[in-house]
Amino acid sequence: MTEMINPNEETRIAEGSKVELHFSVAIENGVEIDNTRSREEPVSLVMGDGSLLPGFEKALFGLRAGDRRTVSLPPEDAFGPWNSENIQTFDTVKFEQTPIVGHMIEFEDKAKQSLFGVVKSVGEDITEIDFNHPLAGKDITFEVEIFKVTPAGQQGIKIM
Repeated sequence: MTEMINPNEETRIAEGSKVELHFSVAIENGVEIDNTRSREEPVSLVMGDGSLLPGFEKALFGLRAGDRRTVSLPPEDAFGPWNSENIQTFDTVKFEQTPIVGHMIEFEDKAKQSLFGVVKSVGEDITEIDFNHPLAGKDITFEVEIFKVTPAGQQGIKIM
């Protein structure tokens, strides 16, 4: 007979734990920007795998199945502070189509990686692009409900 090892309810979230959870993220004015509760099943991630920003992960450490938490995160622990050096200017004539304020444009950096920027202003000669994350500089409210915690190294272990 094969059965999965089920973690007990006292297992707390630590580095490498597999966690099943639902969460929502809202900006400082209460507008929700992401929510997993509309999905039938909770989302699953492994702590430290890069699925969540470090500030969000830090809020989960020590929680266990059944716990709920609401955490307010300053920009430094969420999407970072807004940085004026991330505003770049480009010759407007170099764009294939006239940029539109508020639209996101994909660029390629020197390493050939995709980089997205938001058009801040368009002039006859100069177009300003903001490469800050759209949520940079904003306080974030992170709400989470934990459904299951599996200790590191026990994911997928079976008893025969």
